[in-house]
Amino acid sequence: MEQIRVAVYGTLKQGQGNHHFLSGAEYLGSTWLDGFALYDLGPWPAVKREPGQTQVEVYRVNTETFAALDELEEYNARAPHTGLYDRIQVDTPHGCAWLYLYNPAVQPGQRLTSGNWVSR
Repeated sequence: MEQIRVAVYGTLKQGQGNHHFLSGAEYLGSTWLDGFALYDLGPWPAVKREPGQTQVEVYRVNTETFAALDELEEYNARAPHTGLYDRIQVDTPHGCAWLYLYNPAVQPGQRLTSGNWVSR
C-alpha cells in the first residue's frame, strides 16, 4: 500500500463531523506542529504557515480516501493556490504527512491560541 499520510487538525479529527472520511484509515497518532497557526472560521478551521503550534492527528490513507479529502478541502491540483486549501508535506513523528493550508485571508481575531480545534 502506498504510504500516504495526512495530518488533520479540525473536522476530520476523531469525534468531529467529517471524521467518517477517515473510517478506513489507520490512525498513527497525534502530535503538535510548530510553525502553523490555527484559525476558527466558525463551522471549520483553517491553518496558516506562520508562528504558532497546531495539534494534529496523523493517518495513513489509501488513494481513494486521499482523493476524497482533496475534494472535501476543495484542493485544485492544477492550480493549488486557487483552491480553498492548498497542501504541503510536513515532517511528523509518524512520518511525512500532507497538511491542508487555507488559501484565503483570515482575521487575527479568529486565531485559536490553544492550537487545538477540539478544545476551542
